[in-house]
Amino acid sequence: MAIAELPNYGDISRRRKDAGQAVIAAASVLFIAVVVLQALNSAGILPLGLRDWRPTLYAYLLWAVALGYGQVLMRGQAGLKALFILPAALFTAAMAIFPTLFGLSIAFTDWNLASLTGQKFNGIDNLIQLIRDPFYWNAMFNMVIYVLFVLVEYAIAFALALLLNAEIRARKFWRVVFLIPLMLSPVAVSWMVGKSMLEYRFGPVARFARWLGINNPTFFSDPLVARIWIEIMDAWVSIPFVMILLLAGLQAMPKEITEAAKVDGASAWQRFWQITFPLMLPVSLTAIVLRIIFKLKLADIIITVTSGGPGGATDSVSSFIYREYRDRSNVGYGTMLAMFYLVVIVIFITILLNTLSKRMRRMT
Repeated sequence: MAIAELPNYGDISRRRKDAGQAVIAAASVLFIAVVVLQALNSAGILPLGLRDWRPTLYAYLLWAVALGYGQVLMRGQAGLKALFILPAALFTAAMAIFPTLFGLSIAFTDWNLASLTGQKFNGIDNLIQLIRDPFYWNAMFNMVIYVLFVLVEYAIAFALALLLNAEIRARKFWRVVFLIPLMLSPVAVSWMVGKSMLEYRFGPVARFARWLGINNPTFFSDPLVARIWIEIMDAWVSIPFVMILLLAGLQAMPKEITEAAKVDGASAWQRFWQITFPLMLPVSLTAIVLRIIFKLKLADIIITVTSGGPGGATDSVSSFIYREYRDRSNVGYGTMLAMFYLVVIVIFITILLNTLSKRMRRMT
């Protein structure tokens, strides 16, 4: 049938719509059945002799074709228009949903790369081990501390944005200078600061501390001090990102409002607290949420400088999961840790965004 001959949605017969639904339903059932059988085979519960996940890929492609054909049958011209966005949607699903489902299938298995037994399904044993793992919950507690430090980073970034938005000398030069940490890799910063400047034997900071009379200057042996230094390095790299977002918001804010308040006799603090800060609230919340998302992925600085030490005191969840893979080769348990952390992040970010949107609606 030619494209021009396709009927509109209102002209499609009930029989044609039922045929389209039947095609999609049959392909969906086949696809789900292949996925289930493939997962059972991968977990060792139902050995079918399948060596890889190609049957699932072929079933997915067949389902995609059936979905497009069924849309055209059910909706006519409207279904044909949907075909233009269908490849992008299916590609997104393949890149996001399938790896997640594959990770879930691994999370419920006993799979250690150092073992000769291979991958075996072990039910909820990994979940029970996670609940009883004090080092994982210690890493979770550390993440709470690191996330709370975002408010401190925001305050510093806001102060810098106000400074760079003011009429100061060499303003463009200072903007470039304050953006330099953002241009550096966190791993480079870890080696430059954590491994070199803060090295307790020959580092310049340690030498200066000895010159001041401190006999044994160590920066990562005490849990509290180690956390602070990890946060300082991460903040130094990340504050410019928040600062540039806030600076863009300040430059977009109408200057007539603050100038009118200044003429009316409002002090600098009153202009900031009653005008600038409320007007900057949407930009501020966006910057804070983005920074929290990036903070939840904190790992590279910790892995490079402390490897989670001393005794796991500086571990983030990501660095702990990384060591579970690297040091113990425990793929099954490490994947369970990652899946559980993903669920926690999704719940936390959803609650945070809902709470912020409700507060914004009340304020506006």
